[in-house]
Amino acid sequence: MSTPPSAPPAPARSTPVAAGDTIADFTLPDQDRKDWRLSDAAKRGDVVLCFFPFAFTGVCGTEMKCITTEMASWQQKGATVVGISCDSSFVQKAWANAEGFKHTILSDQHRQVCRALGLYWADMNTTHRATVVVGKSADGKLTAKWVQTREPRNGMSWDEVLSHVA
Repeated sequence: MSTPPSAPPAPARSTPVAAGDTIADFTLPDQDRKDWRLSDAAKRGDVVLCFFPFAFTGVCGTEMKCITTEMASWQQKGATVVGISCDSSFVQKAWANAEGFKHTILSDQHRQVCRALGLYWADMNTTHRATVVVGKSADGKLTAKWVQTREPRNGMSWDEVLSHVA
């Protein structure tokens, strides 16, 4: 079960995070209800956060299938790629099992991370579709290297995202 964060959540943003912005560290439960921490993943290289609105839906499923299919490409660049939605860990586990996903999917069920990054979609009470590449700045802070927000019906371009990963 996820442990509460050691620090209060980052304040909500009214606009989406932009390249160069500092990203507050966070811990979220994965589909197996194990804690996943951004700063731990960033020790190994860039982290690609793939925000999607809902499990068991068309474009979201296509994006998550591509992450699993293209995992070797991401790993060759030293990147960790995770999906993030506001669905519960239980829903994400059922979806990952049904679709055969092999990558980590995080549950932002309390909407703290999507709000902190300005990606909260209030009308639907979920996250916008977005991709954030997180790296470390020269002073060691977690920083957005590249950000793309998209309309719900528009999936990401894998080649474009991969081009922004070190």
